[in-house]
Amino acid sequence: MKNSLIRFIARRASARVDNPASTLRFFCSQPPPSSPSSPPNSKLFVAGLSWSVDEKSLKDAFSAFGHVSEVRIMYDKDTGRSRGFGFVHFSKEDDARYAKDAMDGKALLGRPLRISFALERVRGAPVVVPRLPNA
Repeated sequence: MKNSLIRFIARRASARVDNPASTLRFFCSQPPPSSPSSPPNSKLFVAGLSWSVDEKSLKDAFSAFGHVSEVRIMYDKDTGRSRGFGFVHFSKEDDARYAKDAMDGKALLGRPLRISFALERVRGAPVVVPRLPNA
């Protein structure tokens, strides 16, 4: 029993060394160095938008939580209709955190909003989505 356990562990260790993908997966699955509770920036990703929502109505909905510096709704190139998501930029991170906590799941023009902090977009680089620890 003891020898079979040692052989099993030795095979697993050698498989990790021989297979770089498993090593890469191991390193990529580590939690990010920053705390997951703090937002990386003051930009919110807002999903679940109704097609009738425009930039002004979205800004009005979020301006109660702080100064909104920019609002962008993404539109389909072919139809010109809203794709159902957008971004809200706040001047302060605390305002963005407060708005996310207050508005996530709330309805705007009949549709519940799903809000998260936007990831920084870097052209040509892979997008790394941080994993939250199980709480």
